[in-house]
Amino acid sequence: MQIEVGKYAGFCNGVELCTKKLEGLLDEYKELYCIGEVVHNKEVVNHFKEKGLIVVNSLDEIPNNSNMIIRAHGAVKELYEEAEKKNIKVFDLTCPKVLSIRNIVKDYVDDDNYYIVLIAQHNHPESLSTISFCGKNSCIIENEDDLKDILTKIKDFNNIVIIGQTTFSEKKFIEYSKIIEEKLDKNVIIKNTICNATSVRQKEVEELSKNKDCMIIIGGKNSSNTKKLYEIALSNCDNTYWVETSNELENIKGNNIGVTAGASTPKDTIDKVIEKIKEKNK
Repeated sequence: MQIEVGKYAGFCNGVELCTKKLEGLLDEYKELYCIGEVVHNKEVVNHFKEKGLIVVNSLDEIPNNSNMIIRAHGAVKELYEEAEKKNIKVFDLTCPKVLSIRNIVKDYVDDDNYYIVLIAQHNHPESLSTISFCGKNSCIIENEDDLKDILTKIKDFNNIVIIGQTTFSEKKFIEYSKIIEEKLDKNVIIKNTICNATSVRQKEVEELSKNKDCMIIIGGKNSSNTKKLYEIALSNCDNTYWVETSNELENIKGNNIGVTAGASTPKDTIDKVIEKIKEKNK
């Protein structure tokens, strides 16, 4: 049996930075609030809960004069203002790649001659954060139906700016951007904001899955980037499994197995999965 692990499996730089900072903050403050999961991985979330992280669903659940973090995905613009009114101290752990998109759109958001298109998942926390900084002339495109609708909506704007969710499919980003550019006789500014860690991971799993008789994708079931890895692997290898932990490995067989993991998956989770694969194939 052969097992090949992707070089880019596991934590991306943004998650690594976020989790390291959070470790230090919890050592200092002992108790911090977070709206939503800090990253899309149950093991990581449970680790921080044990250290004093309190996960809530909204700012209403956070008492005045408390301390909170903004998770790696970012937060909507209004949250910063509302937190200030409640005298809540905010530690912003938003991924630098996500923050860089805000810097791009600020040059266009107050100009009515520009329309901003965010190619992303509608309800992903990063998308909701980013679109809140894009102003009234903006929208999210997730699929071909959205694309058809928006082509009519934006035809009266002379300038179109296209950005993307950092963990979205780069292949779809390029495809949708090209369609907008070809269909509209406008000034179309394309800013490929797909994170490099996302694109190299997707390209790697594309190649890895082509010559394996089994693929294991490790990551949270609510993780956008892990879902993309699974979909790519499955398109090349029917014998593809998506697991969050080694406990989910059942009846997995293969002589040439490929393994990769989403950007929120810690190294020890990957190691445990590999160990379990070896045990089951003895």
